[in-house]
Amino acid sequence: MAQKNVLQFIILGLLNEQPLTGYELTKAFDSDIGEFWSARHSQIYPLLNRMEGERLITHETEVTGEKLERKRYAVTPVGAEMLTRWLNEPTRTITPGKDEFALKLYFISDASDGRLHVMLQTQLQLHRSKLEHLEGQMKSKFSTDSQIRGHYGHYLILNHAIRRETEYCHWLEDALASAPAVADADTGTGAKRS
Repeated sequence: MAQKNVLQFIILGLLNEQPLTGYELTKAFDSDIGEFWSARHSQIYPLLNRMEGERLITHETEVTGEKLERKRYAVTPVGAEMLTRWLNEPTRTITPGKDEFALKLYFISDASDGRLHVMLQTQLQLHRSKLEHLEGQMKSKFSTDSQIRGHYGHYLILNHAIRRETEYCHWLEDALASAPAVADADTGTGAKRS
């Protein structure tokens, strides 16, 4: 089966919640959706044009200020039907991510490699920061039962992301505890410092 263009379904889902401008769609990838799927500005706008040509979405032009025009997109009945079919379809594959840190770590062959400690420590700081951000999102968006019930899928995804980052931090902490801390980070040879 040909690979689906998942981005078009994300756009349909967002527009199914409410009409949005192209700018508002791109901003969604800087916050909630960006926690588990990324897209660039250069991908979104051409796709909006294509989807409109396929009658999956439509737009109304708004005028802001004196001359500035912007398009506010909405899902069409055809687009809503396509979204429903996609949501009903079982997900039978796991899409591999792109993790540059894991790729670099794969090529570290010696536990005494001077780069290892710095790599692990840097990642731990990044993942702790990510975890703190996610926990803040959870507190601000889902502090009441009614907020959870109103956006249950989003709540589950955020809960999953918190668990993932928590476990990633534990894994990095364990790796740091088992990696030799005294190594020459400049050479990458694992030579001990004097």
